[in-house]
Amino acid sequence: MTLRLYDTATRSVRDFVPREAGRVAIYLCGLTVQSEPHIGHLRSGVNYDVLRRWLLRAGNEVTFIRNITDIDDKVLAKSIEYGRPFWSIAYANELVLSAAYRSLNVLPPTYEPRATGHVPEMHELIKVLIDKGHAYVAQDGSGDVYFDVRSFAEYGALSGQKPDAMQAPDDGPVRAKRSPNDFALWKGEKAGEPVDASWPSPWGRGRPGWHIECSAMCWRYLGAEFDIHGGGLDLMFPHHENEVAQSRAAGLPFARYWVHHALLNLGEAKMSKSLGNVIDLDHVAALGIRPAELRYYLVEPHYRSRIDYADETLHEKAVAYRRIEGFVQRAVERVGVVPPGEPSAEFVAALDDDLNTSAAMAAVRELVREGNTALASGDDEGVRLALAGVRAMLDIVGLDPLDPAWGGGEQKADLRGVVDALVALALDQRAQARTRKDWAAADAVRDQLKHAGINVEDTPAGPRWTVDDAR
Repeated sequence: MTLRLYDTATRSVRDFVPREAGRVAIYLCGLTVQSEPHIGHLRSGVNYDVLRRWLLRAGNEVTFIRNITDIDDKVLAKSIEYGRPFWSIAYANELVLSAAYRSLNVLPPTYEPRATGHVPEMHELIKVLIDKGHAYVAQDGSGDVYFDVRSFAEYGALSGQKPDAMQAPDDGPVRAKRSPNDFALWKGEKAGEPVDASWPSPWGRGRPGWHIECSAMCWRYLGAEFDIHGGGLDLMFPHHENEVAQSRAAGLPFARYWVHHALLNLGEAKMSKSLGNVIDLDHVAALGIRPAELRYYLVEPHYRSRIDYADETLHEKAVAYRRIEGFVQRAVERVGVVPPGEPSAEFVAALDDDLNTSAAMAAVRELVREGNTALASGDDEGVRLALAGVRAMLDIVGLDPLDPAWGGGEQKADLRGVVDALVALALDQRAQARTRKDWAAADAVRDQLKHAGINVEDTPAGPRWTVDDAR
């Protein structure tokens, strides 16, 4: 495996070399859970799930951290708006998020820390920054602590921005800062905020700033230096820029590679909870799109390619996945369940080339075409080889229709004989009705099967049935 990744920090595609051979440590910035997730959020989980699966396929031991931001300005705003404890809002939305990830066959992280569980580590990191002269306590009595941007000469290098051209963060009064660009590490308790949303600290009661949360959790679970830090392009500034500054200023080498995925837009703007332009899982389900089809929609474009959402495009991708799934089902009917084999050379080359899932899925579709040709010609060995290869490649991107995560998988295939006998009985009754030209009875049998989740397709070789997994 010679994986090459586009590293945002160097703005180049370079060979991925883990810090320790055979072990890879990844930190993915998770969500701020002030509301339920939309499919733009889920793109992040799916894209980095593919990266993780590819690294695992190569025999690496992967430690994968994906955090939960359960305390910040947005969560507190929701708490005040709804008159509910901030933690109850955060936890309710975290449960919805976890269920959404499971529905899309995203592997669970090694650890999924919450920000509120790591306040002591944040205090420790802030103390180091103060001692090194990179942070200071505001002199206005607020209890705020700020990072001194001018003390870190490399500030702006990750995002390519010039400090003098940056917009000042709105996280504290300018009068309390040495420079308008300084950002909050700790926010003193404020009037009007929920009383349970603060912790004691050496600088008075308060709560952490957004950026220090991730630096502290990276440090806690992955140590001073780790391999890959991931997230959306919208996080590169200011969030990731500030993470780099405070971590390296504290003496931590931090991330060796920065991997950012492009956004999922609705119209001309990114899909955003704050803008109110979101497509959630309920909308997708109402369109008749299954979770596997949504995952295909999110996987198929290259992770650095922007997705412009449209219902029509989602339906087109769903149809494309159904064609692949249809081959797997027909192949299993012909030759039985064949375990995953080896991915094609084209597929491997595509994923090694900066996770080019677009080219990788093209390789899957090409092998499906070969498999369909083998099915048509009665070449059972060709069908077996194609099925094994297709399953191997789909497994790597989390889309194998026989994976139990999609509702039964191989266990479902093992029960095929029992179900087939029952369906065959109904189809025989339908055939008899058609022979005597009792079209109403024939249609009634077909409708009953459809109601039970069995789709019947009339083909030149006779009727073929499939299970409607969307039920």
